[in-house]
Amino acid sequence: VQLQASGGGLVQAGGSLRLSCAASGRAFGRYAMGWSRQAPGEDREFVAGITSNGEGTLYADSVKGRFTIYRDNAKNTMYLSMDSLEPEDTDVYYCAAYRSVVGSTVVSWGQGTLVTVSS
Repeated sequence: VQLQASGGGLVQAGGSLRLSCAASGRAFGRYAMGWSRQAPGEDREFVAGITSNGEGTLYADSVKGRFTIYRDNAKNTMYLSMDSLEPEDTDVYYCAAYRSVVGSTVVSWGQGTLVTVSS
């Protein structure tokens, strides 16, 4: 599965953004999916994950209550709705498809989309 992330941009603290991850190829609905983020010189950090059918979600503590992950399997697209953004959320965000469950081996990464939150 090939992934294309989009929707990043510049937003003021307290604002909102919605990221999208469009998938091409077959069987998008078979994959658990997720979002991670990475700052320059740092390790990639898990942000949120969602089961293949969209019924289960998992969030990092740092974004719980502010971010919402969801998917539309009919459109082969996953989303990350981000509210109450903080400067600490500034990162490049990557979408990922997992081999089995959320957090398992990543079989495909999107190219990344930059989110910048100004104070």
